[in-house]
Amino acid sequence: MDPYAYLAEVELVLVSTPVLTEYEIIRSWANTDDGYLRLRATLMNGDFLELAEYYVVQEGQIQPQDYRHQWMDAERQILRMRWDSTPHHPNLPGFPHHVHQGSESNIVPGEPMSILELLRFLEDRLLEHFS
Repeated sequence: MDPYAYLAEVELVLVSTPVLTEYEIIRSWANTDDGYLRLRATLMNGDFLELAEYYVVQEGQIQPQDYRHQWMDAERQILRMRWDSTPHHPNLPGFPHHVHQGSESNIVPGEPMSILELLRFLEDRLLEHFS
């Protein structure tokens, strides 16, 4: 998949997923071998979501290289989860990928998380509670 097709796929998921009530693309760009997407959204439960991902093409696949995906309550006061690749927890397995769960100080190992993977995660999590 090339970066242009990836952006198109993300935009298709954004308009079709039932877990988002609205979203705004803050910035996006793509080249032949990399791209970037940043957006803000409101989830079906009123929570706030901010996603940012720089990705590259490696062996024909899109790979997130640098990302920060943050899920907060509607007032943006309580952190639900944040997935990121900032290299500040070298002692964790899977470094630099990690997840903040429920607070800045509760940090667990993570894996690379693309925007598409995160949207699927949220669909599984939220649709389970609202069905």
